[in-house]
Formats: sequence, C-alpha cells, structure tokens
Amino acid sequence: MPKNIIKPYGDTLNDGIVQLSFTLPVENGAKAVKAAEQYVALLNFEDISVVHAEKIAENFTCFVVYAKAKPGLDYSQVKAVEAKFEHMDFYEINELIKKEIGYPLKVVGATIGSDAHTVGIDAIMNMKGYNQDYGLERYPQIETLNLGAQVPCEVLVKKALEFNAHVILVSQTVTQKESHIRNFTELVDLLEAENLRSRFILLAGGSKISNEFAIELGYDAGFGAGTVPSQVASFLVTRMLQKRK
Repeated sequence: MPKNIIKPYGDTLNDGIVQLSFTLPVENGAKAVKAAEQYVALLNFEDISVVHAEKIAENFTCFVVYAKAKPGLDYSQVKAVEAKFEHMDFYEINELIKKEIGYPLKVVGATIGSDAHTVGIDAIMNMKGYNQDYGLERYPQIETLNLGAQVPCEVLVKKALEFNAHVILVSQTVTQKESHIRNFTELVDLLEAENLRSRFILLAGGSKISNEFAIELGYDAGFGAGTVPSQVASFLVTRMLQKRK
C-alpha cells in the first residue's frame, strides 16, 4: 500500500478492522443478527462478524460488529483547521496574564437553549477541572461566572455585559436534529444584531464541535471532546494578546 494511504488498524497494519455499534428496530434473534450482517455489508465492509446482540427494548436490538473496511484514505490530502496557540500550564498562564495583560480575564460560561447538561461547561470552568487539569475557577488571574444550563441567549448576553466579560464560552451536549447548530447560530446572530460580536472572544464547546466547524458558525474557536481547561485558557490568553495589538 502506498505510504500516504491509510486504513483502520486492528490486528496488523492497514488490515482495515473496525468496530461498529448500532441499534435496529427488530426483535433479537437469528434473523436480526443476519439483518445486522447484511446491513454492514451494504456499508461496504467485508469479513463481517456480529460479536454481540442484545435486546434493549421491545422490538429493538443493539449490535456490536467487527468488520474490515475496504477503502483507504490518502492522508496527504486531509486538511484541518486547528486553533493556533501554545499549550501552557496553569502557572505559565497566570504569569502571562499578570505580566502581559495586567488584569484578570473575565469568562462567562453557559449551556444554552434547552440543553440541560452541564458536564461540558463544568469540566472547563469548575475548580476541580477535568483529567487532573485545573478548571478556570482555580486560576487567580481568571474571573468566572458559570450560568449553568438551559440559559437563553438573551440572558447570557445580558449577564456577560453586566459582568464586563472578555469571553463567552458556550457548550452544547444535546445534538439531536442539529439543535446545537441552531443554538450556536442564535447566539452569534444576536451578538451581531446588537453590534456586540467584536466585544467578546466567543468559544464553542461540545461533543460534535471542531475548531473548523465553530469558525464557520462565527466563533473564534471550537473545542471538542477531551479538551482540558488549560487548553481553553491558553487559547484565551493568546487571542486576548492578539486583540490588544
């Protein structure tokens, strides 16, 4: 296989082995297992093996399948837009804010729309942080206001202005029927309508968020699953210094 062509790795390099999990609206049994095999075959996989089938509700079965992917990907043609910043630690970030900015950064965070989940926003903002990485509340040079969940965009903007925030950080966990896109877009539209967009550094976070996607929606950056607070803080300091030039 050419050097730049890549495939999934299972047991040996480029063997194409993947693991799939999905639910079909059928009762568990031999026919259901065969249906799962045939469906995966339609997805252009081969050497298909259903390794687990479990009834999860009346006429619903969850499957775990191993299979081999046929196509390879030319990795040299893959393009991605990454947020540009140096990942600093807790102490470096605080020192840089103190020396180069001269006053604490103010960050308002919320989960907007009807989304009631706070796991994402809390992982970044709460003092305990995430994955042994301190949350923004822990930083002496960052002042935070975590508004929690189900915050209307109008309320978020009002609180950000009252707090004199430099940063608005919004999170979305619920993404059914693209609700996260509508909510993220609503906030940007509101800020632009009020001529406030340039007033804030605007960040989007969530399980379906990439930096490229967030920028397309009008945000300064986007952070997806696995992001730790120091990455967000590093970006904020970097962008704040850029805005001051």
